[in-house]
Amino acid sequence: MNKILNLLNISPQRKIIKAICDFDTIIIHRHQRPDPDAYGSQMGLAEIIKTSFPNKKVYCVGKQYNSFDWLGKTDEIDDEVYKNALVIVVDTANQPRVDDDRYTQGKMMIKIDHHPNDDQFGDIMWVVPESSSTSELIYDLFESSHRLKISSNAGRLLYAGIVGDTGRFKYPSTSANTFRVASKLAQLDFSTTEVNTIESSIDLPMARLSAYVYENLDITDNGAASIVLTDEILKKYELINESTSAVVPLPGNINQVMSWAVFIQKEDGTFKISLRSKGPAINELAKQFGGGGHDLASGAAAQNADEIKSVISKLDEIVASYKGE
Repeated sequence: MNKILNLLNISPQRKIIKAICDFDTIIIHRHQRPDPDAYGSQMGLAEIIKTSFPNKKVYCVGKQYNSFDWLGKTDEIDDEVYKNALVIVVDTANQPRVDDDRYTQGKMMIKIDHHPNDDQFGDIMWVVPESSSTSELIYDLFESSHRLKISSNAGRLLYAGIVGDTGRFKYPSTSANTFRVASKLAQLDFSTTEVNTIESSIDLPMARLSAYVYENLDITDNGAASIVLTDEILKKYELINESTSAVVPLPGNINQVMSWAVFIQKEDGTFKISLRSKGPAINELAKQFGGGGHDLASGAAAQNADEIKSVISKLDEIVASYKGE
């Protein structure tokens, strides 16, 4: 089917709508260690499909984190459900980051994302790196077809995703369309104030971890900052099984910090790296360590302490070069 659609030069949005219409079972995946956009785009798309096609079976899969219960809960499904199913992977730049490795077991796969399309996978790909978030793209998808309907809960989920990935509308990826979409969503029957309040709030363990990050953040003379959160530290703050995405933006609140790296130890002993920047491009550095992403927001992985030191050193060189231009 996809080869025929390509020959007809049909837009990715129309291909996606057709696939959604054609399949009775749809399974939606997102990335590991999710943030509000991962949850918002996944759950929001599911709500749109359920509202538009009540007879379809729609599932959201992936590890559930208590801190995101307010956005919805994922489904536990058997392998058999994937037979003849449409799989949609949202907000996931590369395949190793897809939560639940059964994403390849469906009959067709769609990728919807706003990260650079370095890892091209799926029968249909709709990737728009200029978009603020995948949640914004999901709303654009809704607007592209009269067959889709949006509920207030879907609006709440997409709005939460946009707020999360734009840093409350302060990141450079925030565009005129972002504000337009947010305005459209705000007209639905949910409280934007409640969403904003929840996303700005943290519980006591996260507050204490945040204090630890500020107290132990290492900042070079050039303005490259780093913090290593080991398994032992996460256990101390009772966050070993929780998403720690809330601490990633914190170093950027410090005036002296230009770019920063947050290293979070995973269950296998390796480290997830979250790279962020206020100016210097850090996505090429991420690629050197098995990752990628946007110029100012990327992810990667470090296998051990030596690689952590290497990332920090290279990040400092990038910032020094940027300041010297």
